[in-house]
Amino acid sequence: FDIIFFWVARMIMMSLHFMEEVPFHTVYVHGLVRDGEGQKMSKSKGNVLDPIDLIDGIELEALIQKRTSNLMQPQLAAKIEKATRKQFPDGIPGYGTDALRYTFYSLASTGRDIKFDLGRMEGYRNFCNKLWNAARYVLMNTENYDCNVGGVNYSLADRWIRSELQKTTDAVTANIEAYRFDHAAQTLYDFVWNEYCDWYLELSKATLWDDNASPEAKSGTLETLLSVLESALRLLHPLMPFITEEIWQNIAPRLGIAGETIMLSSWPTTDGSVIDAEASTDIEWLKSVITAIRGIRTEANLPPGQPLDLIIGNTDHDDRHRIEVLGPALSRLAKLSTLRSAADDEALPPTISAIAGKLDVMVSMKGVIDIDRELERIESDIAKQQAELSRLESKLSNENFVARAPAAVVEKEREKLSAVTAAIDTLVLQKTKITELR
Repeated sequence: FDIIFFWVARMIMMSLHFMEEVPFHTVYVHGLVRDGEGQKMSKSKGNVLDPIDLIDGIELEALIQKRTSNLMQPQLAAKIEKATRKQFPDGIPGYGTDALRYTFYSLASTGRDIKFDLGRMEGYRNFCNKLWNAARYVLMNTENYDCNVGGVNYSLADRWIRSELQKTTDAVTANIEAYRFDHAAQTLYDFVWNEYCDWYLELSKATLWDDNASPEAKSGTLETLLSVLESALRLLHPLMPFITEEIWQNIAPRLGIAGETIMLSSWPTTDGSVIDAEASTDIEWLKSVITAIRGIRTEANLPPGQPLDLIIGNTDHDDRHRIEVLGPALSRLAKLSTLRSAADDEALPPTISAIAGKLDVMVSMKGVIDIDRELERIESDIAKQQAELSRLESKLSNENFVARAPAAVVEKEREKLSAVTAAIDTLVLQKTKITELR
């Protein structure tokens, strides 16, 4: 920072003197890029990372040679070699230009130095791969799509992702205009990876693979797959120009978009009429239930493809309507054999349960769990909770602690005691229900 200001000032003065014009109107100064340990990169320290090596990759011996040659202090060569072998035992794999650029954008927070992290760049290389694979799925399914055929009917999932795109476009535009490139990068990452790839592509299969779906419904989904991806590519382009250009060249013609390059295409604009609050609420409901079911599978160690009998409790009229309308999509995505809502005051069979908002998401345990293993797990959890209960009761029965500790601390411990007691009651009830299955 002590140098860059004078460099910029000199360029402005020289340009004014010789060219009689101002060379820049805006200068963005980012933080100093340091190595993974927070040290300033320096040739004498032997910790410099060449961007070309990060893009194309470099073998360990070549990296050591580069870092230890022409040192101002040759006596440090052995130390630098040892540190390099420890940090990069296999050299540096090639991450590509887009992953490197996206990493720097994601780290470009205001007013702080940047600790460069190869793990972060590996994550953004995976993001590039995710985008590429999503594009392959879209291109494969839209091979025979004709954008000139009229009549489309957008499904709930179509309306949801189109609505989310509007919100994302607004947020990314605002962040770039405010020079918060880190926020723009994170917003795009969340939308493309989580919303579009992880959820929408799966939801689109419910329409595309449904033999009973109307041609208008399938056209709506195909158009949405293409148009949302094309808009996302334009939003991503300044941050990762190469992969977005390559994909756009294949996506744009299917939408009837003419143009030599994505660089000259217009920046996406938003349409408030496309924002669909109802669709967003319904899809968020669906996502929360599926997430709860996946949590149950993980907790009970159930195979991902094993069909489950699902009961949803504590439902109201809207929830029951969603179960009816979204049931097919929910059953397919969560691998369900049966799905129903629990009746009021119904005597439910033994279940493994999770919470999704106010809903009780329950999976019937009959025929899907190892009873002995589940009982062993529950008894272990009960033992841990009882040990914590004893600790809290001992602490709160200590008059010195209650009298001297701040009231907020004492109240927090009492809340913990209440939570532990409730957890034990729940575990005991689960144990009773599972025992009944024998």
